[in-house]
Amino acid sequence: MSLNVSEKLVQQAAEGTVEEQAFAETIRQSLPYAWGIVETLVQQLQAGKEWADHAVPPPDEQARGQLLRMVGGDAIRGAVEQHFDIKLAFQNCHRLAAFQYDALDSAAYRDFISVRSQILNQSPELKDC
Repeated sequence: MSLNVSEKLVQQAAEGTVEEQAFAETIRQSLPYAWGIVETLVQQLQAGKEWADHAVPPPDEQARGQLLRMVGGDAIRGAVEQHFDIKLAFQNCHRLAAFQYDALDSAAYRDFISVRSQILNQSPELKDC
C-alpha cells in the first residue's frame, strides 16, 4: 500500500520543499480508512475525552494495510499528528489511540504505551496481522 502522490508533490519533493497541507491531503486521499479512524478519534477528544481509542478490527486486508501504512511510516504518522495536533499511539494490528499533547504525562498515555499493556493486548487471532 503506497500513497498516491501527485506529480506536483513529487516535483516539490525533488526541489526540496513540500507543502505540509498537500502531503496531509495526499494521505487523506490515499488512506481513507485510516484517516477516518483518526478523524473519529479527534472528534472524541474534541468532545472532552481525555484520550480516544479505536480497537475494532479492520473490515478487510486493504483497510488493515492502510492503517499499518499510516502508523508505520514516521513521516506519514507525523504529518497526521501535526495536521490534527494530536499524538497517536498504536498497539497490535488495529488498536489506535489519540492523545492531546498536554496529556502525554498522564497515566493513561503511559499505560497505553507500556510493555505491560502491549503484552495484555496480545491474542492468538492477531498473530498473522
